[in-house]
Amino acid sequence: MGKSREYNLIDGGIAANNPALVAMNQATRWILDQNLDSSHMVDQNRFIIISIGTGSKQEKSYSARKAAKWGILSWLINGGSSPIVKCFKKASMDVVDNHMSMVFPASQSHQNYLRIQEDNLKGNVSSLDLATKENLDELVEIGKKLLKKPLSRVNHGETNEEALKRFARLLSQEKKFREANK
Repeated sequence: MGKSREYNLIDGGIAANNPALVAMNQATRWILDQNLDSSHMVDQNRFIIISIGTGSKQEKSYSARKAAKWGILSWLINGGSSPIVKCFKKASMDVVDNHMSMVFPASQSHQNYLRIQEDNLKGNVSSLDLATKENLDELVEIGKKLLKKPLSRVNHGETNEEALKRFARLLSQEKKFREANK
């Protein structure tokens, strides 16, 4: 038997709760490492990114007036949760969302980035590790309703379902193009 190693890992959400930017960087690195004609391949117009979140819990908010009076302990633990962790997590998501919304419109390819996320989960469905049949069934229903909702970031008059179908057509066209040019 081979030598075993111990790896201690943490959730990737600590660094990139929305990994779209990481995916874009990895794809760019792969293209450059393959020595492909990067003059047109690294163009953001050629990227198609679908980012589907795991959902987020509807959190209680804190007023700036109240938070200004907190000491370090209140920032760490307050009402059964950690406001400082929530702030960092939200800031991480916002930075990625803002960067992606700037990169794609700037390159005239804003319809090539889709972020779908349910932000109003309540109770057990907000837990990432509760895999009971009841919870999974409820998550399926939430997903079905989410498909019918309009796009959240920039509303082009599409629902999430229509946007996913549009992306499927784009990917199908790209596959056909690549197969024809082998």
